[in-house]
Amino acid sequence: MLIIDNELLQQLYNAYGKELLLYIYSLCRNWNMSEDLLQETFVKALLSLPEQHANMRAWLYMVARNLCFNALKKEKRQIPVDKDTMMAKYGHPDNSTEDVLENLIRQEQNHRLYHAMMKLPLIKREVLELQYFSRLPLKEVAAILQISSENARVISHRAKRDLRKYLEDDGYEI
Repeated sequence: MLIIDNELLQQLYNAYGKELLLYIYSLCRNWNMSEDLLQETFVKALLSLPEQHANMRAWLYMVARNLCFNALKKEKRQIPVDKDTMMAKYGHPDNSTEDVLENLIRQEQNHRLYHAMMKLPLIKREVLELQYFSRLPLKEVAAILQISSENARVISHRAKRDLRKYLEDDGYEI
């Protein structure tokens, strides 16, 4: 019988739970599904983790990614993100008069960036999300996506180029 170390589970969850949840959500666009998949990620990772795994973070991302894609295949649907979801993700402006304009500008920038990111093919979007939002080095991104480091670098470069073009076409000054 396998005994799961509660302290280890808590440390892993505290260290990586929030970023994994956001990553899973970026793939499936369903908050409830993301929370369920996050829990399943930690259970599966702990049950199947090799003894001396060198990079726990990358391992958790790989497990989360596989679980998410399997769940999406089962559901055979993708949920579009609506305006309420966007506001929940990026927040509402403060009521203080000094910060209202700054918050509105930031929300508009985030909104444009989000829509430009959604135009990217999944692999390009995933590379950028892992690289910038999850702050993973390209070597770990490559391991998670099961591609070579060089391929991850090329995809990242092309994704940034495409993202820049989408933003410029939308009238965003870069």
